[in-house]
Amino acid sequence: MNRVDTTEKTYRKAAIIIGILFITATAATIINQIIIDPILDSASYLTNIFEHENQFIVAMIFELINVIACAGIAILIFPILKKFNAALAIGYVGFRVMEATIGSVALISRLSLLTLSQEYVKAGNSVVSSFHYLGSLLLGGYDWTFLIMLILFSVGALMLYYILYQSRLVPRVISVWGFIGAIMALVAFTLQMSGLIIGESMISNLLALPIAVNEMVLAGWLIVKGFDPSAITS
Repeated sequence: MNRVDTTEKTYRKAAIIIGILFITATAATIINQIIIDPILDSASYLTNIFEHENQFIVAMIFELINVIACAGIAILIFPILKKFNAALAIGYVGFRVMEATIGSVALISRLSLLTLSQEYVKAGNSVVSSFHYLGSLLLGGYDWTFLIMLILFSVGALMLYYILYQSRLVPRVISVWGFIGAIMALVAFTLQMSGLIIGESMISNLLALPIAVNEMVLAGWLIVKGFDPSAITS
């Protein structure tokens, strides 16, 4: 087997793993939200967390899986991207690492709610307002860190899809779609950060939808087709 064949085989394996990680990150996020939202979307969320401790922990595990998958994507794709644009490849990895780091901070914030819920139940009716105050701070801290994480994700995605377009590693229609989707997502999350959009609205969800769908298309392409061999060996 010559060097070109070995390189193509290595990149093919990397493409499959990267595609799986994209799907894993998305699936983990969705499952996390399905489990956690009913627990937190209530005025008695501290009691809910205590009563559904196992489900809460499972949701946190899925959130951790998302963080690990994001970091894994950056690590695996960097050697491929740097061949075509080293500066942007470093930038993309940097933003994904920051995303994973802030995601870890958000995870710790939510795990702190578990401890708070346990102390809340032990305390009974005493100093209830203090517990709710701390809980509100932790929930607010999570929302802000998660929003920052999404903004970092969007900026990183712009770098990724620019390199993919430039290199032709995947069909350009996927790259253009992803680039436009990343811009739309960045606009949505920036509007949320500025307070012009309150929370998850229909507008923000619609703006974020194209990049979400695109990532699954990109993942499927990488798993089935991989990176274009002609781009790799050129």
